[in-house]
Amino acid sequence: MQNGIEPINIKSVKDICIIRLEELILSGDLKIGERLPSERDFAIRIGVSRPVLHEALVDLNSKGLVQIIPRRGIYVSDYRHSGSLSILSSLLAYHDGKLDNTILQSLIDTRMIVETESARLAALNRTSVQLSEFQDLLHDEQDAVNNNPQALTNIDFIFHLTVAIASANLIYPLIINSFKGVYTSLTGKFFRKYCGTQVVEAVLQFHIKLVNAFDQMDEDSAKSIMMEMLRHGETYLEGDY
Repeated sequence: MQNGIEPINIKSVKDICIIRLEELILSGDLKIGERLPSERDFAIRIGVSRPVLHEALVDLNSKGLVQIIPRRGIYVSDYRHSGSLSILSSLLAYHDGKLDNTILQSLIDTRMIVETESARLAALNRTSVQLSEFQDLLHDEQDAVNNNPQALTNIDFIFHLTVAIASANLIYPLIINSFKGVYTSLTGKFFRKYCGTQVVEAVLQFHIKLVNAFDQMDEDSAKSIMMEMLRHGETYLEGDY
């Protein structure tokens, strides 16, 4: 989309129900260990059909926000013990797009560990096809760098995912994909704020240097460049989120 205009997302009743239940749990209105009312009674209380509520609870169970125990009931879980990466998007939505400092720093630390190692391995394991993919991404990024924050957000995510794929580690791309919702929410704000400035131009230059390191199969440089790029992003995240 041009000029940062994003499409309107029309949520289903189930999606709205999921969001409402997440709000009740993350706010503490529904407390950890609390047994929920029967699906029949609970559906009436929150104004949805029983099938819709059941589907929403199954979704929350998969995220680790509730535990469904056959013949005993449904209980609110402590997501720190039972939650999966999918809950990150829920936490971001609950905080209206803002993350507290503990969550944000945890995300940054995780990216630093996973992505610097991904870059090092990508320099050793990248294929000629992947090098061509990186060049195509750089071309698209250069076209968008001054006036298209939405395109930059998409390109940046694909770039980092491609690094993870090029590492030849089967788990790293799965981790990056698990972070997609949170990742693109944060980078979307970054690119909307700084598009057309030297801040975003610096990101492009980091990407160019990184692809050159991949081309030369220079693992030390690739790791160092990725670390510097992530530190650059961290600098501009401070105070905004």
